Amino acid sequence: MGTGALLGGALTVGSLSGCGTPSSGAAESLRFWHLLSGGDGIKMQGMIDAANAQNPGFTVTPTVLAWGAPYYTKLSMASAGGRPPELAIMHASRVVGYAPGGLLDEWDLDLLAENGVTEADFAPRIWENSQIDGKVFSIALDSHPFIMMYNTDIAAEAGVLGSDKQLVPVNSPEQFREVALEMQKVTGRHGLSYGYLGDGAQMWRLFYTFYRQHGAEMVLNQGEAAEVDRDVAISCLEFIRSLLDDTITTSSGDINTAIAEFAGGDSGMLFSGVWELPTMKTANIPLGASPIPTLFGTPAAYADSHAFVLPHQLNLDDSLRRDSYKFVADVLKGSFAWAEAGHIPSYQPIIKSTEYGALTPQANYAAAADIINYDPRAYFSGSGSDFQTFFANSVQNVFLGRDKPETGWDSFVDRLNILLAKPNPV
Repeated sequence: MGTGALLGGALTVGSLSGCGTPSSGAAESLRFWHLLSGGDGIKMQGMIDAANAQNPGFTVTPTVLAWGAPYYTKLSMASAGGRPPELAIMHASRVVGYAPGGLLDEWDLDLLAENGVTEADFAPRIWENSQIDGKVFSIALDSHPFIMMYNTDIAAEAGVLGSDKQLVPVNSPEQFREVALEMQKVTGRHGLSYGYLGDGAQMWRLFYTFYRQHGAEMVLNQGEAAEVDRDVAISCLEFIRSLLDDTITTSSGDINTAIAEFAGGDSGMLFSGVWELPTMKTANIPLGASPIPTLFGTPAAYADSHAFVLPHQLNLDDSLRRDSYKFVADVLKGSFAWAEAGHIPSYQPIIKSTEYGALTPQANYAAAADIINYDPRAYFSGSGSDFQTFFANSVQNVFLGRDKPETGWDSFVDRLNILLAKPNPV
C-alpha cells in the first residue's frame, strides 16, 4: 500500500527458511500469491519462513505480483482458467467483486477452529466485513487505516502536546485548524502534510473518513441509484479544500512530497496510512500517532485489510487445502512482526498482549480497528480499483479550487450510477 508497494511483473520466491525446512521432495508445495513488496514483503517472507520451519509436511512457495489492477486481473484469470494458487492475499474491500462470481471458495470455520482460530479472535468490524450473504470468504491478516502521525517535538513547542506525551484531544474542525496553525508557527512552513495530486486513493481515504464521521452512509446496490448524503459530501469537500490553503497544508502536493516534508520536520502532522510508519521510523523523527481526530461527531476511519482468500479449485486437493488453513493460522498467531511494520494485526490475542501494548506508536492507534470503514460494497470499489480513480477524476479539481464541490460530487455520483446499472463482469 505504501510508496514502495509497486513491482513490475511477477517474482516467484523460494523458501528462505534454512535448516528448519525439509527438502522439496519431502514436502507438498503450497502455492501462495500476494501483492506485498518492500518492507511489507520482507516481513511477509519472514512469516512464511517461520511457518515453513514449523511444518515439515508442506513448503509455502510465494509468488509476488504487482500491486493494483495487474494483481487482481491475474488472480481472476488464474481462477477462471482453473489454475489458481491454493492461497492468496486480497484487499478485503475487493472480495465482494470476486466471491459472487465463483472465483473464491468459502472458509470452513470448523477447520479453521481445528487450527486454533475462531470468530472470537477478530474485531467485530473485521469479521463482519469478511462475510458475504452470511458466508466467510476472507480471513483478515490486519487492518491498515488512514491515521494521523505527528512530530512530538514540534507539538510540544507549539503547546499542543499533553502531559501524557500525546497530542491534545481535538474534537472539532475549528480546534483542528488551531492546532495546525500553532504547529505551522513552529515549522515556518506547514502545520499538516497531506498529498493528493494524481492519487485518487489519498483523496478518497480522507474524504471517506470525514464522510463517515458525520454518520453518513453510502450504499451501492447493483441495479439501483447510489444512496448518498449529498449535503454531507459537499460539506466534507469544502472542509478539505479549506485546509489546502498553503498555510495549514500545501494546496497542490502529492503523497511523496508530503512524506518527505513531514520526515524532514517541515510540518507537525501527516495524514497517511499506517504503512508509512517504517519510513518515519527510518527518518528518526520524534513520532506520535493516533486515529484521525473525530471532528464531526462519530469516530470513524477509512481502512482496508490484507486478507487471505481461497481461490476456487476445480480439482480440490484436500491435503493442500488443510495445509492452507494451518499456514494461515500460523501466520495470524505470528503476526506481531506485521505490527512492527505499522499494520494493526487482526488477530486479537496479539493486540491484547503485553508485548504489543509496549509497541509505540502502534499501540496508540490500535483503537482505530474499532472504528474502521471499508469502501462501500460494489464490484467496482476497493483498494487499487477504478473506483478511486473515478473519484479523483471528479474531485481533484475541487481540491485544487478549480471546480465547486457540488460539481465534483455530482459528477462522481453520475459515474457511480452508470456503473451500478451494469452487471458485475466477473
